[in-house]
Amino acid sequence: MQTIKVGQHTLNITHPDRVLFPDDGITKIELVEYYQRISSVMLPHLKDRPLNLYRVQDSIQEGYYQQEIPAQAPSWVGRIKLKKAGGTVTHVVGDNTATLIYLANLNCVTIHAWLSRVDKLKSPDQMIFDLDPPGDDFEPVRQGTFLLKNILNEIGLKSFVKTTGSRGLHVVVPLDRTEKFEKVRSFARQIASVMTSREPEKYTTEQRIEKRKNRVFVDTLRNAYGHTAVAPYSVRARPGAPVATPLGWEELSGKNLTSSFFNLHNVFKRITQTGDPWQNMRDHATSLSSHRSRLEEALKEVNFR
Repeated sequence: MQTIKVGQHTLNITHPDRVLFPDDGITKIELVEYYQRISSVMLPHLKDRPLNLYRVQDSIQEGYYQQEIPAQAPSWVGRIKLKKAGGTVTHVVGDNTATLIYLANLNCVTIHAWLSRVDKLKSPDQMIFDLDPPGDDFEPVRQGTFLLKNILNEIGLKSFVKTTGSRGLHVVVPLDRTEKFEKVRSFARQIASVMTSREPEKYTTEQRIEKRKNRVFVDTLRNAYGHTAVAPYSVRARPGAPVATPLGWEELSGKNLTSSFFNLHNVFKRITQTGDPWQNMRDHATSLSSHRSRLEEALKEVNFR
């Protein structure tokens, strides 16, 4: 056992030498220390958000999703009880470093966060697009992300991009929380339809894999109450311990970049050099209603085709 003290909290790390990533020899204490070190950059993106957890058993070879806060969670771990079909569920709200360490000690490798905050749960503060490539080639999703950025620019929307730590990319538009999920999801769907109409041979909104026909899937389904996205700077339960990493748009052109390029080890060097590209994202929060007329103009080409 190993002890870590964070502020007023003392946490006992059990089985610190347990190898969670067998192919890489990465241990639990390395995961814990990662979340402790990254917390100052990561926590602003988690603030006041309900979380879903991805926990592993003895290693990343076997894991499961968990919405309910762990039964023995200390009283200082933030939480919110919400209604669900047939009852309630109490989510963790991760607003401090000690909570991140506590979760990592429970073999929580990946944190997924809601698109809304606890004070206005039905009004998201971001609209998200998840671009998923048809195979392992990163180039199609890179090209699609630039096309999406251009469309959002035409509509007047500032966008931000991050690797997912898996295969794809997330494009996020910060919102001022004046609209409910239903309107945000509809707006996102319409933008996706503009994108797929421009290059239908490359991009699709088809949910069924067998109907995508080797095209990039433009997923807008996350824009719904209770849905989540992998949190910025979260580790993924994949070989190499890749990290979901916010990017500057210029970085997306890097020839060596893939969705899993940044990982538990190398992400700190990058942050030291460039900082957090999403640090000032909230300064660009906007209402979608002020951009509807431009969206309607873009939709005319869809109807025309």
